[in-house]
Amino acid sequence: MKVSFGILILFLFGCGSNTSTNIVNEDPKNLDSLIIMREKIYLADTANMAYRKLYIDALLKRGNQSYKEHNYSKLLTDAARAFRLDSANLETRLLYADALTNKMDRSFDDIAAAQRHYKMITEKMPTNVRALVGLASTYTQQTNFEEAIKILDSALKIDKKYRDAYVMKGTIYRLMGRLDLAKSSYETAIQQDKEFYEAYVMLGALYQAEKNEICLQYFQSAVALKPKDPEILFSLAYAEQVFEYPDKAMITYKKMVGLNNNVYQAQALNQIGVIKQYNFNQLDSAIYYYNSATQSDSTLVEAWHNLGLCYEEKKQLSQAMRSYGKALHFNPQYEPSRKRADKLKYAR
Repeated sequence: MKVSFGILILFLFGCGSNTSTNIVNEDPKNLDSLIIMREKIYLADTANMAYRKLYIDALLKRGNQSYKEHNYSKLLTDAARAFRLDSANLETRLLYADALTNKMDRSFDDIAAAQRHYKMITEKMPTNVRALVGLASTYTQQTNFEEAIKILDSALKIDKKYRDAYVMKGTIYRLMGRLDLAKSSYETAIQQDKEFYEAYVMLGALYQAEKNEICLQYFQSAVALKPKDPEILFSLAYAEQVFEYPDKAMITYKKMVGLNNNVYQAQALNQIGVIKQYNFNQLDSAIYYYNSATQSDSTLVEAWHNLGLCYEEKKQLSQAMRSYGKALHFNPQYEPSRKRADKLKYAR
């Protein structure tokens, strides 16, 4: 007996609500390949509901993975595609709403659309805590903090350990300037999830703004969880620099350099130059690091300006003017370089 390719696929993959969880490997590469294969099968017979469901299941799987990893551009692509295929499915609607609220360039219309989706979901599923927190986030972005907190309190009555509800509360209190409540909310979020590095970063930033050295402990905790995240490394290094631990700061900045990310590498090299220049008064060494920063990212205005300051201090005025000129080339509105260049120009 001959078995068609399409039927064979169904036998291999099965169908039903748990199909994707049974057959999808957690490896993103395998998941990507699976989506490509299921898309081809679906497009070959778009009227086949079983094929469509298999394809949507895979999109939801990858979309939720992207959501957890904060890969919001990829999330939007999968969520929008899944929602177009089945807008009646509350799971696709929820993922699409999450994608809209986390768009980098989200508009007021995006927020309003997400709010409508969340409301529809919570009307049909009033105990869906993720949707409630998403709904609260839309009110937060509309600066209706009172309504957002009321919704979050409802969510926490359903699940008092739901981490993201405390995170959202922390964000709201921070925006309201109620920093003690913000810190308390982020601390509670950490109690629910000890590996939630974002809360450590937020607490570090709040304490650093208060000039409280305890911020270092929070940044260190975040780095321990995400040792190769350049933004977190920079937060720690800059705090070490601010609180007068230049040697430690240089070690952390050099870890950033080792990541080979040109943008962050240049920022780290520039900051090492600042330490060499102002903490150790080593102008030649500072110049080396500023030059390295500009080689890594030729558009880094701060590095060109700092280079100019070093040359000016060494009385190498033509090189100083050239450096200030480079800074102004990349940012004509950069006032520090404009002032230094004008002063040297009129001093001649």
